Amino acid sequence: MTRALVYGLAVAGAATVRALHRHGVEVVVADDVVTDERRTLASELAVEILERPTGDELERLIRSCDLVSPAPGVPETHEVITSAQTMGVPLLSEIELAYRWEQERPGGPRPMLAITGTDGKTTTTLLTVEMLRAAGLRTVDAGNTETPLVDAIALDLDVLVVEATSFRLAWTPSFRAQGAAWLNLAPDHLNWHRSMASYESAKGRVFANQRPDDVAIGFVDDDIVMRRLRAAPGRHVTFGATGADYHLAGESLRGPRGEIAPLAAMRRSLPHDITNALAASALVLETGLADESAIATALASFTGPPHRLEHVGTWNDVSWFNDSKATTPHAAAAAIRSFEHVVLIAGGYDKHVDLQPMAADRDHVDAVIALGATAPAIVTAFDGVERCEIVADLPAAVELARRTAPVGSTVLLSPGCASFDQYQNFEQRGEHFRALVRSAHDTAHDTATAQERSCPAP
Repeated sequence: MTRALVYGLAVAGAATVRALHRHGVEVVVADDVVTDERRTLASELAVEILERPTGDELERLIRSCDLVSPAPGVPETHEVITSAQTMGVPLLSEIELAYRWEQERPGGPRPMLAITGTDGKTTTTLLTVEMLRAAGLRTVDAGNTETPLVDAIALDLDVLVVEATSFRLAWTPSFRAQGAAWLNLAPDHLNWHRSMASYESAKGRVFANQRPDDVAIGFVDDDIVMRRLRAAPGRHVTFGATGADYHLAGESLRGPRGEIAPLAAMRRSLPHDITNALAASALVLETGLADESAIATALASFTGPPHRLEHVGTWNDVSWFNDSKATTPHAAAAAIRSFEHVVLIAGGYDKHVDLQPMAADRDHVDAVIALGATAPAIVTAFDGVERCEIVADLPAAVELARRTAPVGSTVLLSPGCASFDQYQNFEQRGEHFRALVRSAHDTAHDTATAQERSCPAP
């Protein structure tokens, strides 16, 4: 019987254990920290769980297994990774396992689409799903989502759409998507990857195993993506606002066959909304899975996921936007470019990336409110902006912004950094920001109303 080591027992790890069991594989689990919750979960999964085996113990464990499946949170510098590589034991991510099992599916494998990039993956994946559903196909967003691909392949679907992170792509010797889109590449996750070159190489796996009749789709304005696209074995297709196969012409999204949809069909059309829509359109059209009418239908109803330039509200002619998912300087820079006058709230956990690129359009920034571990670096990056202040936390940042944001400006939470110094994840940070903003304005409104009532009429 095949035996597998699953390292890391969170959402993806647990799903992988269940899937391995369904396929008759013996499983042993290890994790850096074994909490009572994880011990209980291991018991429910009927697997042994070991706490941070090292040295000879880890070597014996790996040698007893035919494969190692690391959870996405296990960095490539981890001892389990380096030991497996030294001993020649295959490292297979959950999307690699799922892909292999899908090839054995009775009736044949279903079409698979993949989206990768430093920023925009989730939105483009969800938009692709909406386009396919508008075309009458059953599909789901899988991979780096609430549905690991090992679970998605067990569902009654027509197409599989995979949000493919570098963490999952790193260990994919054979994973292949008939349509693959690479949105962009910017420094990120350098606390997980050994280097920027390693990060790029992992992303490059999205094209590596394609066949000549597959389609490889790349962002025309990203030099690294284009270099990788030129070497891709699939058909080469580009997207971008201008100078690409899929582009913006006047007030229309257009492709090689002509108009795809009018810009007016989109509920929101900020620059990154347009490029995400072009990438998704290229995926579904080039693979023949949907037509222009399905795209227009999806664009008209698509609202996008929360915490990505989410409009919280407008009070006293000041708009508030929650962009907590902007955990890279590249993403924050894109958000800043979307507005003319920004009061920026930024900073957070230090992922050891250069924050200077997020200040590329500092002429859009009227003020910076910095917080978290990277606050001093944020202030340095935005040197030259007239007002830069460091505050202790997000409540202080929201209150300062509420008191000082000029009329007609936009208060933008776009941290450019991860949340782990003060929050469990970007969702928790975004939800806290949303609640703080609404509470602050409700309180201000109530105070003003009370003052009006207490003042005697003239």
